[in-house]
Amino acid sequence: MAKNLVIVESPAKVKTIKKFLGSNYEVLASQGHVRDLPKSQLGIDVEHDYEPKYITIRGKGDILAKLRKEVKKADRVYLATDPDREGEAISWHLSKALNLDEKKTYRITFNEITKGAVKDALKSTREIDMDLVNAQQARRMLDRMVGYRISPILWAKVKRGLSAGRVQSVALRLIADREEEINAFIPEEYWTLEADLKAEGSKKPYRAKFYGTKSKKMSIASKEEMEKVLSALKGVSFHVTEVKTGERIKKAPQPFTTSTLQQEASKILNFSTQKTMSLAQQLYEGIDIKGNGTVGVISYLRTDSTRISEEAQKNARAYIMEQYGENYVSKGGVQKKSGKKIQDAHEAIRPTDITRTPAILKESLTRDQFRLYQLIWKRFAASQMADAVYETSSAKIDGGEYRFTLSASRLSFDGFMSVYVQEDEKEENGHLLKGLSEDMTLELESLDSQQHFTQPPAHYTEAALVKTLEECGIGRPSTYAPTITTIIARRYVSKENRNLYLTELGEVVNTMMKSAFPTIVESDFTANMEGLLDRVEEGTVNWKTVVENFYPDLDEAVKKAEKELEEVKIEDEVTDVVCDLCGRNMVIKYGPHGRFLACPGFPECRNTKPYLEKIGVSCPKCGAEVVLRKTKKGRKYYGCENNPDCDFMSWQKPSMKKCPNCGSYMIEKGNNLVCAGEACGYRETKEKSNEE
Repeated sequence: MAKNLVIVESPAKVKTIKKFLGSNYEVLASQGHVRDLPKSQLGIDVEHDYEPKYITIRGKGDILAKLRKEVKKADRVYLATDPDREGEAISWHLSKALNLDEKKTYRITFNEITKGAVKDALKSTREIDMDLVNAQQARRMLDRMVGYRISPILWAKVKRGLSAGRVQSVALRLIADREEEINAFIPEEYWTLEADLKAEGSKKPYRAKFYGTKSKKMSIASKEEMEKVLSALKGVSFHVTEVKTGERIKKAPQPFTTSTLQQEASKILNFSTQKTMSLAQQLYEGIDIKGNGTVGVISYLRTDSTRISEEAQKNARAYIMEQYGENYVSKGGVQKKSGKKIQDAHEAIRPTDITRTPAILKESLTRDQFRLYQLIWKRFAASQMADAVYETSSAKIDGGEYRFTLSASRLSFDGFMSVYVQEDEKEENGHLLKGLSEDMTLELESLDSQQHFTQPPAHYTEAALVKTLEECGIGRPSTYAPTITTIIARRYVSKENRNLYLTELGEVVNTMMKSAFPTIVESDFTANMEGLLDRVEEGTVNWKTVVENFYPDLDEAVKKAEKELEEVKIEDEVTDVVCDLCGRNMVIKYGPHGRFLACPGFPECRNTKPYLEKIGVSCPKCGAEVVLRKTKKGRKYYGCENNPDCDFMSWQKPSMKKCPNCGSYMIEKGNNLVCAGEACGYRETKEKSNEE
């Protein structure tokens, strides 16, 4: 019997795929990349046609030895790495590292890890796509050139351990530019005016908004202007001049791409981009479902396409018809994204089987896996459903020379909204303007004028940054999460209450990059580079041409920066904690596991302590400060600074507020404050801070 070897990337996939194939298939994992550019040097021969120097990654020797052993036994080798540029490159590196025979080596891809998809892939083998490989090689080399030529300058001029990156530097620039916008913002005054108008015989007044004059819309910019309007409205009668009814269609959303999934998971579930991708990877690679074994429950998670396969569409519509009725099934096809190039080889992110509802899988998933799967399932189901329909009504009301307007809407057919309502699109199911008719006279009950000031642009959140990166064409689906993770890990940016803030270090690095390497931090330049990589993938541009056109300008800018850039000293943050050994005030340092306290007298004094972040809340047991701590496995919890003398601890963040029912301390849970006393059960909505 023929012996077949299937090589995948992740060990998590091995068990899933092995179950689908017979005993004559061996399935092994490469555990990601097996070859890369060396860490100790640039690894690109700039003198000889920019040839990359690949070496085996440290620690991958045993994996390759095991793979070589199985390759010798196999009649056929199937390279089943991920269906994207990076996956294609890993397959190519494997073919080189294992010295695979082209005649018995086949490349296969699947968009979901299900029995049908894997079996179909084995029937549709192909050769390694060198255009995809070369696009990935060019990206890797460009990133290496930027990182390895610019990072040493940051080490020399600022401090060791910093890094520059082709995409991360642009992301940092976006955050820095937003910070400048906020700091430079000058609020402008404006006023709003609302009128409570009552029709004869009605119990409740209508609240109409000031529009302007009868001929044009106008804004009220000062108290003087408002007083002029109020004066003109004294004693005038109000008449309804127009009443309109109509219908508004709310279109069903598109299924998730990588970017939109990260944005919605951030807004609705408060997940970081990194957490979203990690959970999605688990759902894609396989979940042990009771009664079914291990199976992938979502399609491939790195995609910028909203395309859905005919089979998935057909199954979804059949399910919707059965569960909701024929009028809930979408009448048209799924809209496709337009604009920049879409890598349409992939489908959108969707459940592999729509009949596998979140409720069915709940017992098999962790809490966070369930919440993300539920989001993906609902969004996909909604994308295949009919649009929602609102009945609308509006009215124009004139008082003297001025006009007020009224509008209302009522949901008449929920369509896709029976399954999925986006957080920022929740609408009240209002009442239509019944009882109003043209030429009707209304009685003025009161006028409500209010002063306002325009607000500065909001700080970026992870979701907003991902959206901007995608809109600007910077990076690709696989790069958003690692880019944001890196700029936070490097402490260029801090994350508080979901918002991303530029740190002093980030400001220094961004200023240096703008001064010495203005091209690299330009979003247009980075977007154009992505366009060139897309053309390499299409086979219309030579990958070496992209690299050789980029490097000389970079080299010149680096040499100039080494001579001209001035050093900037970033001082460590001094704390009020005194060193036990020498009496100096300890400073905050950063290590691989986060912040810690160190004596500034190093190397004479090597004393260190854990850094305990105070949260501004007193301990409910002893009155000392509550601090943020971590378990040995890295899970966060809140404990008393006097531990072990005081044993107070809480997994949820305690609040200063006491429970009005029982007097116990309260804890934060999402947008609520909940009494920590289980028997009490009191809860209330948390007041939003100005930052939020």
